[in-house]
Amino acid sequence: MFRIFVLIGFTYLFFHLHASGDISKYINMKYSYISESAIYIFILFTLISLYFYIKGDKHEHEHGHNCGVDCGHDHAHEENSWWKRGFAFLIMLTPVLTGLFLPVATLDSNIVEKKGLFFPVYDEGDEYSQHQFLQPDTSSYYGKEGYSEVMDKGLKKLNKEDSITLEGDTFLNDLETVYNYPGEFMGEEMTLTGFAYKDNELAPNQAFLLRFGIIHCIADSGVYGIMLDLPDDLKTSNDEWLQITGTIDSMYYQPFKKTIPVLKVTKWEKVSEPNDPYVYRQN
Repeated sequence: MFRIFVLIGFTYLFFHLHASGDISKYINMKYSYISESAIYIFILFTLISLYFYIKGDKHEHEHGHNCGVDCGHDHAHEENSWWKRGFAFLIMLTPVLTGLFLPVATLDSNIVEKKGLFFPVYDEGDEYSQHQFLQPDTSSYYGKEGYSEVMDKGLKKLNKEDSITLEGDTFLNDLETVYNYPGEFMGEEMTLTGFAYKDNELAPNQAFLLRFGIIHCIADSGVYGIMLDLPDDLKTSNDEWLQITGTIDSMYYQPFKKTIPVLKVTKWEKVSEPNDPYVYRQN
């Protein structure tokens, strides 16, 4: 019976995440079919377990009726194993209870402050880590030739546009193109929405405008965006959401030991946090 309750719990958890839209806080929705399939699999396993439970209960009832009182059941062993099953049941239900009753935490500037901003090329940590900051880099998901084709395709797309707007499904793709071909976009206009982040290494007229992005799932999430050159009358603080328009320039940023794009802000608007604050890689 414990198994049936656990399966029902996981079925409801996955259904709840999809119905509420919170599933997008954990995975790239391009892969949502996998978690949707899990709902049907859990339902199937629940029905199978329920069938065997009813069948086994009927068998035990018939066995007890034929045996009488002298069948020699080891009641001490049954009592001893009950707490073990109960403990296992509690462990199995823990992710269900936490998923249903604990609020979904949205990644914000506190994560950036704790982890810091850096380019992957200067990271000497785990070579298999997929966490990235500021500059999207999906080269590890393609062969060298395949990655060049993807970037060339992105470059041709942006070259056809009068101005660059980073939004929705194309945010990460287009931002990666800008970082890979910064010279191609000098002086062009760019518009994007994100949350502001400032640290002690920035000048008073500088800030980062960032979005948390998900490649596959929350485990490989990173924070991506661009440095802003702020006008004197724009004052902002961490986690404040802005829609920014400006012209693309570049500068050598000493903490990264790298020349990076900079957006010279010409227009801005303070906005509310989007319903879905994350952006996702689409190819």
